[in-house]
Amino acid sequence: MRPTARPGSAALEEGWRCLGNRSKRRPPADAVKRGAAAVSTFEEMKEPDDQDTDGEKSVTSKSDGKKSLRSSKSESRSPVQEDNTFLEDDTDETFNEGEGSYLEEDSDEERLEGSLSSFQYDDLQSTTVPQQTPAPAVEEAEEEVKKKISESFFYDYMELASMPFVTLDSNIPLDLLTLVHSFGYDCRKRANLQLLDDSIAIYIAGNQLIFLNLKTKEQIYLRSSSGEGIGVIGVHPHKTYFTVAEKGSFPDIIIYEYPSLRPYRILRDGTEKGYAYVDFNYSGNLLASVGSNPDYTLTIWNWKEEQPILRTKAFSQEVFKVTFNPDNEEQLTTSGSGHIKFWEMAFTFTGLKLQGSLGRFGKTITTDIEGYMELPDGKVLSGSEWGNMLLWEGGLIKVELCRGTSKSCHNGPINQIMLYEGEVITVGSDGYVRIWDFETIDTADVIDETGLLEIEPINELQVDKNVNLFSMIKMNETGNNFWLAQDANGAIWKLDLSFSNITQDPECLFSFHSGAIEAVAVSPLTYLMATTALDCSVRIYDFASKTPLAQMKFKQGGTALVWVPRMVNFTGAQIIVGFEDGVVRILELYDPKGLTIFAGRKKILDADIQLKQVFKPHTACVTALAYERDGEILATGSKDQTVFFFEVERDYKPIGYINTPGPVCQLMWSPMSHPESTLLIMCENGYILEAPLPTIKQEEDDHDVVSYEIKDMCIKCFHFSSVKSKILRLIEIEKRERQRELKEKIREERRNKLAAEMGEDGEKEFQEEEEEEEEEEEEEEPLPEIFIPSTPSPILCGFYSEPGKFWVSLGGYDSGFLYHCEFPPCDESSDFKEQKDEPIDVRYLADTEDNPIQTITFNINKVMMFCGMKNGAIRVYVLNQNDPSLTSLVDYWHFNMHDNNYGCIKSIASSFDDRFLVTAGADGNIFVFNIFSEFMLRKDMKAKVPSPRFGIETEPIPEDIEDPKAYSIENARRKREHDKLMKEVGEIKAQKREQIKALRSEFCKLLEMNEKLPKHMQFKRTDFDVDSQIRAEMHRKTAFKIQQVEKELAWEKEKHELGLMKLKNRYKSKPGDDYEDPKDLQAIKEAQVYMGDFNLKTAPDYKIPEHMRINAAKKEEELGHLDSLVHGNKRHMNKCILSLRDLKVAVVEEIQCLVEELKNIQSTLHISKHIPIPKIPQIHPEEVPEKRFQYDEETLLNFKQQQMKSNDEKSPGVEQTGSGGPVGGFLKLSSGKDGDLTTRDSISRSSKASTFSLDIPKCLEFEKAEPTDVELEIMKRDEIKHVYMQQYLVNRIKELVVTFDAELRLLRHQKLKLDTQMKLSDLHHVTLFQEILLLKNFEKQENVLQERVNSLDKEEQYMQWKINETLKEMEEKKNEITKLQEQEKALYAGFQAAIGENNKFANFLMKVLKKKIKRVKKKEVEGDADEDEESEESSEEESSLESDEDESESEDEVFDDSICPTNCDVALFELALQLREKRLDIEEALVEEKKIVDNLKKEYDTLSKKVKIVATNLNAAEEALEAYQREKQQRLNELLVVIPLKLHQIEYVVFGEIPSDLSGTLVFSNHALRRLQERIRELQEENSKQQKLNKEWRERRKQLIREKREMTKTIHKMEETVRQLMISKFGRVVNLEALQTLSVNTTLEELKIRKLRKELANAKEMKMWEEKIAQMRWELMMKTKEHTRKLYQMNDLCIEKKKLDSRLNTLQNQQGNAFQGPREADVVAREEVTELIQLQAERISALKEEIALLRRKGGLILPPIQSPREKEIQPADL
Repeated sequence: MRPTARPGSAALEEGWRCLGNRSKRRPPADAVKRGAAAVSTFEEMKEPDDQDTDGEKSVTSKSDGKKSLRSSKSESRSPVQEDNTFLEDDTDETFNEGEGSYLEEDSDEERLEGSLSSFQYDDLQSTTVPQQTPAPAVEEAEEEVKKKISESFFYDYMELASMPFVTLDSNIPLDLLTLVHSFGYDCRKRANLQLLDDSIAIYIAGNQLIFLNLKTKEQIYLRSSSGEGIGVIGVHPHKTYFTVAEKGSFPDIIIYEYPSLRPYRILRDGTEKGYAYVDFNYSGNLLASVGSNPDYTLTIWNWKEEQPILRTKAFSQEVFKVTFNPDNEEQLTTSGSGHIKFWEMAFTFTGLKLQGSLGRFGKTITTDIEGYMELPDGKVLSGSEWGNMLLWEGGLIKVELCRGTSKSCHNGPINQIMLYEGEVITVGSDGYVRIWDFETIDTADVIDETGLLEIEPINELQVDKNVNLFSMIKMNETGNNFWLAQDANGAIWKLDLSFSNITQDPECLFSFHSGAIEAVAVSPLTYLMATTALDCSVRIYDFASKTPLAQMKFKQGGTALVWVPRMVNFTGAQIIVGFEDGVVRILELYDPKGLTIFAGRKKILDADIQLKQVFKPHTACVTALAYERDGEILATGSKDQTVFFFEVERDYKPIGYINTPGPVCQLMWSPMSHPESTLLIMCENGYILEAPLPTIKQEEDDHDVVSYEIKDMCIKCFHFSSVKSKILRLIEIEKRERQRELKEKIREERRNKLAAEMGEDGEKEFQEEEEEEEEEEEEEEPLPEIFIPSTPSPILCGFYSEPGKFWVSLGGYDSGFLYHCEFPPCDESSDFKEQKDEPIDVRYLADTEDNPIQTITFNINKVMMFCGMKNGAIRVYVLNQNDPSLTSLVDYWHFNMHDNNYGCIKSIASSFDDRFLVTAGADGNIFVFNIFSEFMLRKDMKAKVPSPRFGIETEPIPEDIEDPKAYSIENARRKREHDKLMKEVGEIKAQKREQIKALRSEFCKLLEMNEKLPKHMQFKRTDFDVDSQIRAEMHRKTAFKIQQVEKELAWEKEKHELGLMKLKNRYKSKPGDDYEDPKDLQAIKEAQVYMGDFNLKTAPDYKIPEHMRINAAKKEEELGHLDSLVHGNKRHMNKCILSLRDLKVAVVEEIQCLVEELKNIQSTLHISKHIPIPKIPQIHPEEVPEKRFQYDEETLLNFKQQQMKSNDEKSPGVEQTGSGGPVGGFLKLSSGKDGDLTTRDSISRSSKASTFSLDIPKCLEFEKAEPTDVELEIMKRDEIKHVYMQQYLVNRIKELVVTFDAELRLLRHQKLKLDTQMKLSDLHHVTLFQEILLLKNFEKQENVLQERVNSLDKEEQYMQWKINETLKEMEEKKNEITKLQEQEKALYAGFQAAIGENNKFANFLMKVLKKKIKRVKKKEVEGDADEDEESEESSEEESSLESDEDESESEDEVFDDSICPTNCDVALFELALQLREKRLDIEEALVEEKKIVDNLKKEYDTLSKKVKIVATNLNAAEEALEAYQREKQQRLNELLVVIPLKLHQIEYVVFGEIPSDLSGTLVFSNHALRRLQERIRELQEENSKQQKLNKEWRERRKQLIREKREMTKTIHKMEETVRQLMISKFGRVVNLEALQTLSVNTTLEELKIRKLRKELANAKEMKMWEEKIAQMRWELMMKTKEHTRKLYQMNDLCIEKKKLDSRLNTLQNQQGNAFQGPREADVVAREEVTELIQLQAERISALKEEIALLRRKGGLILPPIQSPREKEIQPADL
């Protein structure tokens, strides 16, 4: 029986003793392995950059330390296994060649000689003592290692596979849990998808290797041997072996044979903690492995002999991958974090070495490299993080490859690169697979300084959106190009990369969660489970039939999940999910086959999910959900340190929330066995709360609730305080006490023995020995100190034990125990943070010091406690029934399932009938186990999906909350209240701002009025400050804030300044010749406007600018503006006076109420304690003039009485008839009405005061009696309160009066200032009116002059337009003349070409052509001949032609042009006549055009003269207008203007006094004066700058003149050279341009005539061919119809052929395996090369022997030594 006691008591100490004596039990196997000593014999490793390989020696044997390590491992394991498992033999085993069998050492020599020592609590782990192996046996073992291992040898899988741990002497079966199925996939693990054959894929799942049949979807499991996880897997090139590289302490690489799955070879001591990657070479005889953190060891194995060949350190950072070069197996490549390294196996004088060369990135940014590929010529193509490909050669980047327009090859890292059938395949994280041309990449080179080369992919395939491809592997399907792809976002895809017309779309074979599984829940009714993860999905599985059913995607990741209990939803069809943005969603699961099937529905799934309800109670991720045991309330917990309650029956109506002292990690309602329903709230930071059931208020309205916070809930709190150090201290005390008792017992036995043997001498000897031992004894070490961790240990999980008590598991320092705690009584006044509580009991948990329990659940009858561990292991404790104190927490079953490094179990749950257990880990794996039971499970078991509710298909889906920034329920409520409050505050602020604005304006007016007072009457500016310290403090705070902002923005400021400077330097370049700086243009414009000699307005030559000219209309507008300003200022002052009057009325009303209340208070006080009541101010009638004409009935009656009184005075007999009572009452009422001016509010206040005063005398109505002590105390308190209220009311009245007086003074100052402004405005008004009168006198004459200027300006513009049109027309006519002259030249040239060179009638025909004929308009032409000769356009080009015509005129009488001479070609004669007519037409047109040009010239001259006249008139008119404007300005300047000046503004002083004559003074503003002074300085600076520039440009001018002289000399030399060349070639200087213009190309003219003849012949031929085309089109149409009919037939045949091909492929599927290996030609070529190398080696050895023989002195010269190979070849040659 395990005792329970409280810490600090004797019972607790006794409990620790029992704990220490009892726990002599075996810990788990992995704990023993961690406790064993590990000795590494790795050789000295070099740094990755070190090229020296002296330390990289081949390994041939194992050290003694390793052998002892392995032997200790097997020895420590054998007692645990005993009969359950085989003994593991880890010693080196050898193969005897003679016998051909595997030799084993005697197992008896490997067993421990003793039993396990007792479990010690000082180190909390067991120790083992291995048997020492004799030295000769070790040497023999080392010699046996060198012997060859038989190829038929296999290991026993059952000896290697890790087994569950069960505590000794317990009846727990080893198969308590049996793995049934795995629904997860570690999709982010590198190379976690391999293919063994067409249908079997393998991948790692925690400590399991899963064989997945792609067709049947069945799974087979292979357990790891270390029990600490699997690092990586690899497959042999022949698919006959696969490797499993483990994780753990010095893990093994196990090579299994396929398909038998038997362990074939074991490679040991390759790394320290785990393997990152393994790869076979192309031939499959070598294996490369690289380790993970911390050693990153690269090892080359001869794996069949289990021996390492080479070993070195790959790099100092993480290494992702290692591969052999398929074309050169002596070359390897490794890549990883920020590096790539190229390795080569080379022979040196010390032996075979592994030499590494680190890739240098150069100008390229350093990047992590995931994917790469070795090219046949030794280059390497790698990816990068930004998606481009890098081509490496000689350890350097040769070129960086990208797509067009510098687009990256992939949008993200390239994870894999492969070479397949002469094409490069890249796999990217952007979900694309792209195909590239290998030749383009292989021959790529740099073309510019950027180092980029743009290429385009041949083909590309986008798998799908939101896909992150990690790796791909080829499927061996004959005739298909299918690939399996690993998607890091949780899927396995089947891709078709054939890129043809029949290419299949990407197919998602399997879909999983991506990343850690956050929560899992099972159905309370059937074998269904739901999971959620941060990949934003919720999935439903049928774990009985091993089938995924449905999934639903969201915008945010899921963090908590609970299946709604049957008390809430009887059909078990609802789940509730919490998400990372604080949203909670209720999902409904149903069977869609039960719905009405609509037309067009393609596929009906087995299950579907629908959103039923959504709400957002939290602002951070939801971490816990829990339904109350009766299903009435839902509680949600979050990291925002709140727990929210909802009423389930009322559609999850919010009840309220409570705040917690830390982030919530677990919620649990009390079970049915507890009397009250309470909620256990566990916070991460060490707080555990217990909240009662919240009260549900049915009548409360939501809109009236300001906040949902529940403040009146009595919450119990337990603040965990660490007690682990106390436990360890008690254990140490107990240990020392036992040692002391043991020494005393041994000493007593020694003394008794000596006394019995020697008597008194023995007693003396014993005393002497005892004295010597006391001298030798050293002081005891101090006990361990009490340690409390500064950071509280995190709470991981817990559960209720009894009402008010609970068990809790902690991580960090306090792990290793399960703590039993009890809540202290609820104390609302205590502070949670100051509270420190200790547990009442603890339970030790074996092997959980660094591996705490993360989650706990129980089966139905609470006899099994399932624990999920931090390292991914499952632990099951077998308990007694009804054991809330966990006294039976001793025996347990323990097995590692999830990954030991990052596979922490997040959630664990058992099925509704306790047949299944489900675990979900952070490694993305979901395992389903069968719990040990006597009942066998049916194979056809399947979960039943709930049927859909009636009308579910017509229900509207609620609007989802997709925005992560959406308001939570509480924030929305607070926002609504805040908006309401802000609206009210805004209105108050607006009123206050108006009041402040009015006060500020009044204060400004007071300041202005103060300034206008005489100097001796003015107040100082400091006199207006109420408190100078307030202003100083405001200035200080403002300066401090500015300084803080400057400090915060200093970095940003410096950054942007540097960036601006860099940009300026980068884009600073030489401008173009016609470039003009905009700044210069602006400066020139400003200089033209503002610089120069400007005259004053009074100067006689002052020119008024256009924008400054004034007229009567502008002055009237200015006068109207002045009037509106005056009216506005007066109206504003009236408003201020009225508002102050209203303020006085309100103050008087408030004072009346206060006086009334003061009188009531004084009525209860003794007269000695009364304070004089202040006088009530009165409202004078002149203050309310609007009431002067108001009257009512009382006023009329009063007036009537006054009339009657006046009549009575006239008649003395009627004096005594009037009564003074009514008149006095009237006067009292009227005076009260006029003076008090009470309002409804004041009446209500007075009524309240009266009720208060009336309450006091009520006490006097009772009969007077002697007051008791209590009554006296009450009366005393009331008296003190009334005295205080009396003083407060008097002070309040004084404050109101003083405040109003201050407001009145401010308004008075404003009024005085306004009066001054009004006077100034009146003066300004007079000035403006005088200016208007003056301007109206000038207006008539000014309009006349302005109209004259405008008309002349329009006339000038019209004339200019006419001139432009004339010039345009003249240009057109000149162009037409040029065209006619060119036509005439072409006519003569064409005729000359038609005549030919040796025609004897050439002169005759030319005369016929040039003969002048008198036509109808000949006289007109001759009449204009003189004008043509005078025309400037009678060009030199016609001179030769005209001279020829003149010569022909003299010979006209000699020949007759009407008859063709004999032997002359008639066609040429006719052509000459036709061309002559054409020539005459051209000449007539030329004459006409020249005549028109002359007329246009005359018109242009006339218009130019007119424009000059108009311009002269316009200048005269403008000058007249300017003179008139100047005269007007001078008259305006003569008007007197009043300018008020203060004495300090007058600087013209003579002998300290203002002179009487101020006519020579100038009124000038200070701002303009400062500008002029600054301008003087600017001009001086500009002058100095211009002088410098002038000097520089002079030097530049001199330099340009020198350069011009040099260029002139060069031009002269070149001209002389050209002249000499012309003389040598032409004999004289020739104008080359004129020569080129006058030359006629006769060949071209002949070709034109030929072209005309050819066109005629072609037209006839074209007609003939068009007829043939029409005929052929008819025939083509008929053939097309026939061909279409045959295509239909061919399509039917192709479909039939495809069916036959598929049937044939199925039959030949097994036969195609023979062609999957290497090609036969390649094998033959390799064998030939190998034989050639061997032959050359034999020849080399023979030559070496011959050389050695010849070197010997006196040696005989023998014939050459032939190799054995040559000896065999010679007879064949003969």
